[in-house]
Amino acid sequence: MMAERLDGKALAKSIRARLAERIEREGLRPGLLLIRVGEDPASVVYVGGKEKASKQVGIASRVEVMPESTSESALLARIAEANEDPSVHGILVQLPVPKQIDPDRIAEAIAPHKDVDGLHPINQGFLTLGAPRLVSCTPLGVLALLHRYEVPLSGRHVVVLGRSQIVGRPLSVLLGLKAPWADATVTVCHSRSKGWESLTREADVVIAAMGRPEAVTGQHIRPGAAVVDVGIHRIPRDHGKDALVGDVHAESVEPVAGFLSPVPGGVGPLTIALLLTNTVYSALASAGKAGTSGPVEFALEMADVTSR
Repeated sequence: MMAERLDGKALAKSIRARLAERIEREGLRPGLLLIRVGEDPASVVYVGGKEKASKQVGIASRVEVMPESTSESALLARIAEANEDPSVHGILVQLPVPKQIDPDRIAEAIAPHKDVDGLHPINQGFLTLGAPRLVSCTPLGVLALLHRYEVPLSGRHVVVLGRSQIVGRPLSVLLGLKAPWADATVTVCHSRSKGWESLTREADVVIAAMGRPEAVTGQHIRPGAAVVDVGIHRIPRDHGKDALVGDVHAESVEPVAGFLSPVPGGVGPLTIALLLTNTVYSALASAGKAGTSGPVEFALEMADVTSR
C-alpha cells in the first residue's frame, strides 16, 4: 500500500476559499504591505505569488519595491510608517535583504500585531511561553496539513529534522504545546546530531526541514508513519532537465509511510495560504471581531480540520 498524499495544494485552495467567505461576511478590508528590496529573481517570484493570492481572497495587498542600494535606516523608516497606518494589517519584508541591511533589525521593527511572518522576537517569545500569537507561516502550514488529514499528534513522537529560526525551531515548539491540536513529544535533530536515522525509525511523524536533497529514505521511516517534506531543491537529472525534489526521497518513502506530502504541492502552497490567514486574523483583531480564538485556532478553522 502506498502512502496517502498530504495534498497541500488542495488544502491551500480550500483555505483561500474560506478566507474569502469570511472577509465578505465580516465586511473586512484587510491590508497587506509586501516590501521587496532589490531585484533578486526568486524574491520577485515569491512576492508576486503572495500578492496574487492575497488579492484573490479580497486582501488589499500592495507591493513596494525599494532599490538594492536602500539603506537600513530608510527601510526602518518605511516600516515605522506602515506600523502607524490603520489600513495596513500585515507587513512582510521579503528575505533576503541586501547586505547593508540587518534582517534581525528589520524583524524587530515590525509591530508584533502586524508581523504576519511571525519573526518578531515578541511573537517567538509568546510561542515559547505556550501562548502563541502570530506564528511563522511554514510551521503553521505543517500543523494545518497534519490536522486536515487527521494525523494524530497528542502523545505521539514527532522528529523534526532541522532547527532553523523560520521552520524547525518554531515548529518543534508549536507541536509540543499543551493544546488540543498539539501535545506531541518532540525530538529535534540538526547537523550535529548523531544517529538521527534511529530516531526517525521510531517516530510516528517525521518532518524533514534539513535542507539536504532526498536525505531521508525509506529505510529511515517506520512503516505507517506520517512524513512531511518541507525541503525544496532543484537538481539535475540524467535526461538533462532539472527536477524539483525535497528533503525526502519520495520514491523509497512512499511504499513505507502512511502519509507523505509531495514536492511540489505539499507544504509550499500552504506557506502563502497561512500568510493570508495571519493577515485576515490581524484585521479581525483590529476590528474587534476575532472573538476568543487565537491566530493558530483561526488558521485551523480555515483549514477545516473537522471534516475531510
